[in-house]
Amino acid sequence: MADTFHPLDPLTSEEFSRTASLLNDAHGVGPGWRYASIELVEPPKADVAAFDRDSTVPDRRAVVVCFERAENKTYKALVSLTSGSVLEWNHIPGEQANFTVDEWVECDEALRNHPDVIAALAKRGVTDMSMVFMDTWTYGDVVMPEKYKGRRLGWSDTWVKAADGANPYAGPVNGFHCVIDVNTMELLEIEDTFTVDKPEIMGEYVPRHIPERIRNASTREPLQPLEITQPEGPSFTLEGNKLEWQNWSLRVGFNYREGMTLHAISYNDNGRVRPIANRLSFAEMMVPYRDHCDDHYRRTAFDIGEWGIGFMTTSLELGCDCLGEIRYLDAVLHNSKGEPYTIKNAICIHEEDNAVLWKHVDHHAGAEVRRMRRLTVSFHVTVANYEYLTYWRFYQDGNIECEVRATGIMVVSHFDEGGTHPHGTLVDNRTYAPYHQHFLVARMDLDVDGTENTVYATETEIVPMGPDNPYGLSLRQKNTPLRTEAEGKQDFDWNSQRAWKVVNDNTKNGIGTSPAYKLVPGAAIPAMFDPQSPVLARCRAIEHTLWVTPNSPDERWPAGEFVNQSKVDHGLPEWTEANRSIENTDVVLWYVFGIHHITRPEDWPIMPVDTVNFWLKPVGFFDRNPSIDVAPTPPKACHAEGPDGDHHHHH
Repeated sequence: MADTFHPLDPLTSEEFSRTASLLNDAHGVGPGWRYASIELVEPPKADVAAFDRDSTVPDRRAVVVCFERAENKTYKALVSLTSGSVLEWNHIPGEQANFTVDEWVECDEALRNHPDVIAALAKRGVTDMSMVFMDTWTYGDVVMPEKYKGRRLGWSDTWVKAADGANPYAGPVNGFHCVIDVNTMELLEIEDTFTVDKPEIMGEYVPRHIPERIRNASTREPLQPLEITQPEGPSFTLEGNKLEWQNWSLRVGFNYREGMTLHAISYNDNGRVRPIANRLSFAEMMVPYRDHCDDHYRRTAFDIGEWGIGFMTTSLELGCDCLGEIRYLDAVLHNSKGEPYTIKNAICIHEEDNAVLWKHVDHHAGAEVRRMRRLTVSFHVTVANYEYLTYWRFYQDGNIECEVRATGIMVVSHFDEGGTHPHGTLVDNRTYAPYHQHFLVARMDLDVDGTENTVYATETEIVPMGPDNPYGLSLRQKNTPLRTEAEGKQDFDWNSQRAWKVVNDNTKNGIGTSPAYKLVPGAAIPAMFDPQSPVLARCRAIEHTLWVTPNSPDERWPAGEFVNQSKVDHGLPEWTEANRSIENTDVVLWYVFGIHHITRPEDWPIMPVDTVNFWLKPVGFFDRNPSIDVAPTPPKACHAEGPDGDHHHHH
């Protein structure tokens, strides 16, 4: 192994291959089987600490979910790569593993070549099957036809491109869906329910496909170059997966389901290395389309649980995703045969200038100003029509920001002349985009100055007017410790400016208060489901903005481990029924945020990014502004030269 090996490093190509070969030898996992997932079992905190202390290497393990197609049986295995043995092998009855990219591709192929599909589309005037794309979605138990229960089921949308390389999502075939057994690739049914006359629309975004009249109408002047250069290289160091910059240290991980994960985040506070977070990731994403019509009622995607955003991660080597002096990390994953492949440049690491960090102009002494620099660690995923761009940013003042941008192409439907579209916005001629929501669940195992923390709800209260407060001016902060999981179910409250502090009550800062990091909520959106909704029952995690649980290695997936074809949420609502203590212990915060997408014409034909974010900010973690020691920018980098060679001054 490389000198930079660490037990939190993701599985390598060799390790994926070895896992598959061990399971093939021990249990005949070969032809007729699919690997849904192979994932590193991250060692417990104590084992990681032992490795960091004296290089004791913990047992290297992988957890595997695979399924036998003919029998429709799901199995879970635990493999030791250290000893080369299969430690556990269990049949998981009644559960469906996540869908794989292979199945998605094979479904498209199988359906487009099926004589019944070809005939049905020909009746609708669609005859060039090379322009057709069949996009397979997962089924929730809620909407699954009774006669197909227990099968591994998919349903398809059909899209037709106007020309080679044109946007398939501009050509919906409304009222046409196939139901498919994904294990056997058997077409079970064609739902051919209604037809709509195809309107003339402009759904193209690639320059050569945009009609000339629209291209020629543009009045946009070209931009002059804006160069971002770091002639002496970046200020961060990357050794293996360990990243260090401006007192920050962290490790970057990656897996099939969460995509990029961040580990062991600490800050070097004048020589004292202080832990802040053990692990940060996205544990679920649920995207319900809020339109009950034929084309959309099944459209409730769990992009993390049903598919895996690691599998959906795209390479950043093509295109201009990051600017400046960039370092990339590749990601290694596996196909459904268990064969490894590499996503080149899956993760981008770079510095960005971000305007002013702090400034004051003194009447006598003049200006002191510092520029803000941030370290950005990012990855991009493409989930069929949509893109999610995730950025974790580290700042010199101790802040951590998580930003998500949604872009890509909206799902659209055509409707008849004079028809209505009450659950979506008109975005083109007789074309609407349904309203939908994107719920993300960030899973944050924070260790503020150590593993034992207590979460407090922190709110601002108006002090009643009275003799002590005659002008009604005073405000006070109310800090309420959350002691049990029931109390840890928290909702956003604009009126009290509610936020949540993760506090270490076992230690004090230099001014005598307990150090903390505050979760400053952003983009908290309400579930907006009837409590009786069977769709909500699959993802009760979205009913609260924040959940707090005691850290447990088995509790990772807020809507349950097996989300595909699920009926109920076996995650957060079930775990928290125990109402365990969350006081002064190793806590995990589950923060629910996202995008309430009321669609706009401006989001069509391709959507400019919708940006949401939240922050983790130090509160009494430092004794004063930790960025007071940031050096000023050299003057030559700040001033523009005047035409006569002089700097511009006011006289």
